[in-house]
Amino acid sequence: FDLQKENIWVSRRYIARVMKALLLVSKYTVKRYQSHHTEVNETVTENHLQRQFDVGDKKQIVVADLTYIQVKQRWNYLCVLVNLSDRQIVGYHVGQHKTAELVMSALSQIKQPLSKLDLFHSDRGKEFDNRLLADCFKTFNITHSLSKKGCPYDNAVAEATFKTIKTEFVKGQRFNSTAELQRAFSAYAYWYNHKRLHSSLGYLPPVEFKKHLPLNFLFENVLPFQNDRGGTV
Repeated sequence: FDLQKENIWVSRRYIARVMKALLLVSKYTVKRYQSHHTEVNETVTENHLQRQFDVGDKKQIVVADLTYIQVKQRWNYLCVLVNLSDRQIVGYHVGQHKTAELVMSALSQIKQPLSKLDLFHSDRGKEFDNRLLADCFKTFNITHSLSKKGCPYDNAVAEATFKTIKTEFVKGQRFNSTAELQRAFSAYAYWYNHKRLHSSLGYLPPVEFKKHLPLNFLFENVLPFQNDRGGTV
């Protein structure tokens, strides 16, 4: 699609031959199980999102998730917030501890007033069950939504975003400090929002896709991906 933008039309087979000649290999993922302890949030908060991932510009909904990244000999944690309407990374923060403060730091990066945020959805990690977050959501009248226990499909967009991040950003990288990781991810997030083509957005970067939202571009031009457990990503 980048080549098509430059009005260069070639087949996938031709691209494969060129890549082979240049000894280029695309990044890919292999499923591997890594044991990592996560405390479960047992609060009775409901799943208000209900896998309705295609929201257009009618509502401001953010989905959140955390992952762990090795920095030297210890784990650091990355919290990322994604806007469902255009799939932009709107907030992120890196820390050495998996806490509500880490989530709040990511929330503080959202450029629009938090009072305009309708819903915040996450999995049931303990970092999302905290008085600090509850007070924030109450102050700005934000509905908090939680996935069902042990059901990653309820937060499929965030899960898919982290799969991409681990493939494109984490894999093969070494970070010597939390500050270095934060700086590196800041650069990646800018590229992700402004340059990276997204198949679910009609092969447009999120920032460019956002320009089409008032024209209901999401519903008229993009066929949403149907996952195998219901809902769209």
